[in-house]
Amino acid sequence: MSTTKSGKKIEDLYRLIEGIRVCMMTTRCADTGRLVSRAMCPRTPTHATPADLWFFANNTTHKFDELQIDPNVNLSFYKPTSGEWVSVSGVGEIVNNRSKIRELYSDDIKAWFPDLADGTHNGGPDDPRISLIFVKATTVHYSVRGTLGPIEIWHLAKGVITGEPPHETLSERNIESEELQNARQLSAMNESIVE
Repeated sequence: MSTTKSGKKIEDLYRLIEGIRVCMMTTRCADTGRLVSRAMCPRTPTHATPADLWFFANNTTHKFDELQIDPNVNLSFYKPTSGEWVSVSGVGEIVNNRSKIRELYSDDIKAWFPDLADGTHNGGPDDPRISLIFVKATTVHYSVRGTLGPIEIWHLAKGVITGEPPHETLSERNIESEELQNARQLSAMNESIVE
């Protein structure tokens, strides 16, 4: 069981999610009840609450029907160069607030929303196809690699030569809903102080 402090776990989670950038979002199919996944790229996470993520999405796709029937989602991130991974369980919310869309919008979004040359569907922040999905994390499970020292490097090299798996150099951690809520409250307090 991990004894890592909440602040360190949140910081490591931020570093992982920011460094991976693409995840698989899993929802439940509205027609069959089966789990379905698709690649999604979240907006850059915040330091204080890195597991609560925003996504731009085309609101004409099936994932919107799926979220209306069952808002429970899983986000999975994987970093092949280190073997680190993140699994976020949460609740997805469809957000059509144009001011929030404009706040998070950047020109790279246009690649996913081609201009239909009708004056409305142009891939800009007011394109009616564009909605946000906000995933509020309920729990997080992830693995993080510590600094590779000479012993860890030796075990990895030995594994390559002998074919035997090296000793595990990843630490698994959980961030429970109470820790996530505490991070949200701390972030809200910090924002109110700044204002």
